[in-house]
Amino acid sequence: MEKYILKFCDISIGDISNVGGKNASLGEMYNNLSPHGIRVPNGFAITTIAYKDFIAYNHLSLTLNELMELLDKDDFTNLTEIGSKARKLIFDAKFPLDLQTEISDAYSLLCEDSDMAVAVRSSATAEDLANASFAGQHDSFLNIKGTMPLIYAVKCCFASLYTDRAIKYRLDKGFDHDKVFLSIGIQQMVRSDLACSGIGFTLEPESGFLDVIHIAGTWGLGETIVQGIVTPDEFLVFKTSIKNNKKAILQKNLGAKNKMLIYNDNPSGTNSTVLKVTPRKWCDKFVLDDSEIEKLAKWALIIEEHYTKPMDFEWAKDGLNGELYIIQARPETVHSLGKPLFINTYKLEKKGIALVQGEAVGNRIIWGPARILLSPKEASKLHSGEILVTNFTSPDWDPILKKVAGIITNKGGRTSHASIVAREMGTPAIVGAGNATEIIKDGDLITLSCAEGKTGYVYKGKLKYLQTTSPLNKIHLPEKPKVQLIVSEPEKAFELSFYPNDGVGLLRLEFIITHDVKIHPMALVHPEKVLDPDQSSAITKLTQNYSNKPNYLIEKLSQGVATIAAAFYPKEVIVRMSDFKSNEYSQLLGGSYFEPHEENPMLGLRGASRYYHEKYREGFRLECEAMKIVRDLMGLTNVKLMIPFCRTPQEGEKVLSIMAEYGLKQHDNDLEIYVMAEIPSNILLAEEFAAIFDGFSIGSNDLTQLTLGIDRDSELIADLFDEQNAASRQLILQMITAANKMDKKIGLCGQAPSDSAEFTKFLVTAGINSISFNADALINGIKNINTSLAQIRLKRSISVH
Repeated sequence: MEKYILKFCDISIGDISNVGGKNASLGEMYNNLSPHGIRVPNGFAITTIAYKDFIAYNHLSLTLNELMELLDKDDFTNLTEIGSKARKLIFDAKFPLDLQTEISDAYSLLCEDSDMAVAVRSSATAEDLANASFAGQHDSFLNIKGTMPLIYAVKCCFASLYTDRAIKYRLDKGFDHDKVFLSIGIQQMVRSDLACSGIGFTLEPESGFLDVIHIAGTWGLGETIVQGIVTPDEFLVFKTSIKNNKKAILQKNLGAKNKMLIYNDNPSGTNSTVLKVTPRKWCDKFVLDDSEIEKLAKWALIIEEHYTKPMDFEWAKDGLNGELYIIQARPETVHSLGKPLFINTYKLEKKGIALVQGEAVGNRIIWGPARILLSPKEASKLHSGEILVTNFTSPDWDPILKKVAGIITNKGGRTSHASIVAREMGTPAIVGAGNATEIIKDGDLITLSCAEGKTGYVYKGKLKYLQTTSPLNKIHLPEKPKVQLIVSEPEKAFELSFYPNDGVGLLRLEFIITHDVKIHPMALVHPEKVLDPDQSSAITKLTQNYSNKPNYLIEKLSQGVATIAAAFYPKEVIVRMSDFKSNEYSQLLGGSYFEPHEENPMLGLRGASRYYHEKYREGFRLECEAMKIVRDLMGLTNVKLMIPFCRTPQEGEKVLSIMAEYGLKQHDNDLEIYVMAEIPSNILLAEEFAAIFDGFSIGSNDLTQLTLGIDRDSELIADLFDEQNAASRQLILQMITAANKMDKKIGLCGQAPSDSAEFTKFLVTAGINSISFNADALINGIKNINTSLAQIRLKRSISVH
């Protein structure tokens, strides 16, 4: 019987002590998940007994322990020296003949006596656990072909147990050096060098939101993602939609993918791969089509359900047979360890001069001196509390990252090594900043802001910011009125879903159109009318992956809305159809060719009037098609729609008719359609509007403007604008009373209820059904509502007695 080898078919998750966490998981999946259609490449494990016997055969145990005792455990000044000596001991050691023979025989059996390329992956006994991943701490090698290169790669893996980063990581996590043993997985290579590969999480890695699957991918071998060499494509998939066999892709973000790792045609030793420039046409193309994204997502769900915990995984596509494979899976180790007990929010008091921007990791703001390092060998230049600025980080950086206040990298995405380590340490980071090492000067005082959504900014100098901490266990939602959020940015939706809330009372489409679509809807319907060559070129560039340009808007808009709807599912999310004014629409690409010049756009072609007008009717059709995808194809029926600036009941009927024509028939598939109550006519004719719509949402800004005759964009009379003016309040009270009388839902969106406890009490006393707040005003808004309810109860109690 073989002493040192276990085939994948003989391994389960209970074999961690023999084959380490990584190999135990591979065996578990190979045996239990293959029947579910998940492809796991075959292989075998070299057991921890082999490592122990290798150490014993060369009498290294005592020497290695003595070396570790000499380590400076306070400042790690001699870490590099100690690590180098430990690895040299292993490299100089002899391989026992029986171990070499068993590895050779197992390799021949796996390859059917041919020199097949294999992956050689370290798998430590303390690796891929729920509380310590050891991700990237030990070496792995790809495209190893032949017995002697394989034996050498195995020795390299043994030596990697004593890399500087692995030594430091064990100390940080409280593992004894002589109690962690190494197994090695030998796995058939998937020819992803001819296709693509990547990683995934069964949660959203930034916020820890549990109901989505995050997939990242790049061309070639996937190590470029983890090392942060490339910015990958990223995909988000909603679990509920996958389970219900609905269209499930929430987001598709195209990455640069400008480098790719492929096989080295002339390999030597472990130098078996080579990095090359990705062909331009591949950079502009997604690595996976929709069916492949959803297949990986389904596999991820099966993996998560089997292990009963959030997981991260690695996948690869074979360029020869076109099939997808799962090549690793392990417990997610950052967000799965516990739920947040409080909410920390950060906000700049005033923005400064932005130096660079990239993808934000975390939500904090910090400031400090920049320290530009090109290699971890320059670690002595870094002082505690400084912000590291570098090209990209690999696991070799880990020992020094504990000292930094923040991380900025030129390259990498949100699943790169820098991002993973930053999350694990709770350190804010901005990755993929492009030219940060050129723009930022060594020693400069800078502010790093990850508190502005998906994009992180580096500002010149030290900027002041506000930090607010709110304990979740002390925030109590009232039963009535509902407390809802105003949300515009899909990137913030998952984080905001953890706030105490009853859903989203107002989702504005304008932010998604401005930031994600960027093109005037009618310029997509009639691109030939855009005569400016620069604007036309920009439109062509943005829509290059769409044979039908209107589908660009439909996809971007549906994905933005679906992301927010999924974040709050099954709570209601009320989407207000677009409410740009003509001067605002004209700022979009191609917009000036489709918008009229109006003297007073605030009172011109906006809201409901625009939807059936010949100038925008086709654009509104695209909005409706996007909403139909969200509700009907994706199954996000928690989405309700709202019509803004509807001047007359007849106009309301006209809009509902055209929406039905475009596939959004009121009450089909439980579709509710509300109307904004923001024009005096909405309130004066409330009964007629109530006969048409399912509910109302008071827009206090426009209502105040039209009640007092004030242009709220005018600075000259801005001091007269007051939502709490007696006339405005009288109309608001009249609207709430009328809606309640007709049993129609009635809410209000605005700043006033969070600013004024007295105004909140007025709304609550009047019988408002819901109040919606911006995120930064939510906690104070809840406090004002609860205070008002307590005062009302007290008053009633006194009157009874």
